[in-house]
Amino acid sequence: MKLATLDDQTRDGRLHVVSRDLLRCAPAIAARTLQEALERWDEILGALVEEYEELNRGEGMPLDHGTAIAPLPRAWQWLDGSAYDSHGRLMRKAFGLPPVENERPLMYQGVSDHFFPPRGDVPFPSEDDGIDFEGEFGVLTDAVPMGCTVADARKHLRLVVLINDWSLRRIAPIEMKTGFGWIQAKPKSSMAPIAVTPDELGGCWRDARVALDIRVDWNALPFGRANGYPMSVGFDELVAHAAYSRDLVAGTVVGSGTVSNDNFREVGSSCIAERRAIEILDQGEPLTEFMKFGDRVRIEALLPNGISAFGAIDQAVARHPD
Repeated sequence: MKLATLDDQTRDGRLHVVSRDLLRCAPAIAARTLQEALERWDEILGALVEEYEELNRGEGMPLDHGTAIAPLPRAWQWLDGSAYDSHGRLMRKAFGLPPVENERPLMYQGVSDHFFPPRGDVPFPSEDDGIDFEGEFGVLTDAVPMGCTVADARKHLRLVVLINDWSLRRIAPIEMKTGFGWIQAKPKSSMAPIAVTPDELGGCWRDARVALDIRVDWNALPFGRANGYPMSVGFDELVAHAAYSRDLVAGTVVGSGTVSNDNFREVGSSCIAERRAIEILDQGEPLTEFMKFGDRVRIEALLPNGISAFGAIDQAVARHPD
């Protein structure tokens, strides 16, 4: 099943079912918003699936991707992992950071009160802050009980999404040194327009991981094509980790962290910081600058049949109005 939220001038938008080819949609009858759907998932799933199958038989109206906002425009929690060891090793080596002496999954809690729509300008205060995109996959859960096991956590992974986790690289190391975590360095994230149930990914959903290339283009030029499968821990393990000492409410968003592969010189990177780290290792200094106002990033993942799995994030960075 594929779902989108269209702008209806309310904070949470209007939930729609979307056809498998992403060409048509219809307002969901079983739930008005995605948050409601996640809270009542077991109760309404059958009805939603019936609506989805009816749409795929040729019903519905054309889908205007320009009217789509984030599938979950605001969430109770946004928990972002760092599940790609190749990214961590590369960054530590390039910047001379000590190894992380920790076998626990890495995760931080980010701002969740609003996710940017997949299209349009994203405002930032200054180019000097080191504006960077980060392409990653994520999952949306229903209610997860405290102490949930990894095996049980897999049952709570209801939808898969595509995320651009914006970062301000100049501020990040300053805040990390305080020991209190990120505030200014991690603005709101963006989400691609379509949320999909794992079964829609077919064989590209394996071991609670998304085995698709994340296609990142910067100013219309290819930047990265890393594959999402090589996570050190799957989404089931990330959710179980987060639920160790607390319940997770329905509508929790859990991210994979920046998608990265060991063969980064062949497939590229999903963020500028990683490319700069490669340049430090290869040439002794970073050469690629961070984003400037007017720069555009496009992030997408294609299924083996060529259809976009989640639709595209296609955004430009802009100066925040004074």
